Amino acid sequence: MVGKSGQFKLLASRRFLPLFLTQFFGALNDNLFKNALLVIIVSASIATVEPGNTNILVNLAAGLFILPFFLFSAISGQLADKYEKSKIIRTIKFAEILIMLTGFLALWLQSLWLLFTVLFFMGVQSTFFGPVKYSIIPQHLTQSELVAGNAQVGMGTFVAILIGTIMGSLMGGSENAIWLVGIAVVTVAAIGWFSSWGIPVAEAKATDLKVDWNVPRISWQLVQLAMEKQPVFLAILGISWFWMLGASYLTQMPNFTVTVLHGTPGVIALILCAFTVGVACGSLLCDRLSGHRVEIGLVPLGSLGLSAFGIDLYFAAHSYGGVEGFSTLGFFAQPGSLRVLFDIAMIGLSGGLYIVPLYAMVQARTEDSKRARVIASNNILNALFMVLASLMGIVLLGVAGFSIPDLFLTVALMNIAIAVFIFLQVPEFTMRFLVWLLSHSIYRVKHQGLEHIPNKGGAMIVCNHVSYVDALLLAGAVRRPIRFIMFKPIYEIPVLNFIFRTGGAIPICSRKHDEQGYERAMDEIAAGLEQGHLLCIFPEGKLTQDGNIDEFKPGIEKILSRTPVPVIPMALQGLWGSFFSHRDGVFKQPFRPQWRNINILAEASVLPEQVTAPILQEKVTNLRGNKA
Repeated sequence: MVGKSGQFKLLASRRFLPLFLTQFFGALNDNLFKNALLVIIVSASIATVEPGNTNILVNLAAGLFILPFFLFSAISGQLADKYEKSKIIRTIKFAEILIMLTGFLALWLQSLWLLFTVLFFMGVQSTFFGPVKYSIIPQHLTQSELVAGNAQVGMGTFVAILIGTIMGSLMGGSENAIWLVGIAVVTVAAIGWFSSWGIPVAEAKATDLKVDWNVPRISWQLVQLAMEKQPVFLAILGISWFWMLGASYLTQMPNFTVTVLHGTPGVIALILCAFTVGVACGSLLCDRLSGHRVEIGLVPLGSLGLSAFGIDLYFAAHSYGGVEGFSTLGFFAQPGSLRVLFDIAMIGLSGGLYIVPLYAMVQARTEDSKRARVIASNNILNALFMVLASLMGIVLLGVAGFSIPDLFLTVALMNIAIAVFIFLQVPEFTMRFLVWLLSHSIYRVKHQGLEHIPNKGGAMIVCNHVSYVDALLLAGAVRRPIRFIMFKPIYEIPVLNFIFRTGGAIPICSRKHDEQGYERAMDEIAAGLEQGHLLCIFPEGKLTQDGNIDEFKPGIEKILSRTPVPVIPMALQGLWGSFFSHRDGVFKQPFRPQWRNINILAEASVLPEQVTAPILQEKVTNLRGNKA
């Protein structure tokens, strides 16, 4: 664990640690029992299992675990919104102990039907836990902690899946499988229940909600509820697509290792470990790259990685030159093995970058009273997409005669199509990606005083205007979406126009040149402030030509006289002399892809009745100081 300023500081907090441990041991138990049961079935350790029926039983087991997500997600989401969440979690975890005790009994009796019943009820308790887990996070964490919390939950889940898969496989294949597995699952369930008692109270957000027990009707209603906000629904589709893609890789990875890589069970564990560690690292990296904020600009980056490394895995598999009979360590000596391992790890890492911002976006943009139900609709779609992954594997591998590398190539190419569809429907993903790329490539951006910007409600930012990328840098630093009021010729610059338009920028020109356009802009500004938007204006009206701050125009006074809101003075330092500034002529400085130190500063807001253009100019000038 790192110091208090590190991203793992949440693990030292009672607001988060008990929940993290509870979900970790829950995921561990699910995978431990499920994989142990699969090994027991395959090895025919239970007398009632006939060798010829193993494939049917394995697929039946997978289906029974997923089925509850279809049947009970809608109900679980309603209950999570209606009742206090920490009590629900303790009830679910106590039920897990009873289920695991029944599982121990089923193993001892060697009753296959009872084992399958236990597996089904494990899926039921996981179904009821999911909406509570993801809806309680925003109640206990601040907005700035949301990405870190989701990243660590994602990391913990995949590590638990890996440990559970390995433990279950080893225990299920041992001589004392019944006792080892039975004692392990009951113990882990008890630890999870004990951890749940540390979770703080999370009050219900929809106590008046009337629970609808009609599963088909309420399931469809929950999907419609998620569709009320298009960006949220498309984020849910993106999450579900990831689970479909991940299921395709994880399901086929053991067979891929044996048939293509000629690996032993130890190599299977190594490959699964690479994928899981990749997801965990990607999840944690997400918080660092996003600057502890919900940064959906990382989603296109993750999607690009999923396709790029998925396509390369296809070619890596075809160029792999390993032969049979090598040990786990011997795999590293096989020609092309490191490339395969690297691609698999990077697919996992890209997946972490892709899915964590989407989960955080769904949480942040869903109302408290609806959040659990929206997450329940996400679980329904996740289960549907995972079933589709199985069907796709059956059709492509069994009917169409594809090889496993062919299947991996297909899902990588499908990912491109899915990404293009989502990003065209919600251009904000692409816009945020371009902003993130700019602020993390040629510039090293630091900021100070941004806590003065209110979290909600109408407000104005005023700032000095140095370069053509001022708006992008401010948008990348400030947590709230900003609508920029900008000089129309700048607004119309190609490429930048897409970003400004997507972000709801308001183009404006002088009343002299276009009186009707000026009035339209003023009306749109007033409407935006009344609706609680955060707007930003560069009162100089143009880019500085000499690095000095020009006279602030009185337009800001006219805006505030019509719609009084607080005004936050901000200043940019370090952009004068850059490629995008007017020093020696715009775009005439050599473009060097190197870090340039930029500072973004803000100070306490000014009340609207105290605002004049000269006062704001003085504040911004003092804030900027001598660092143009």
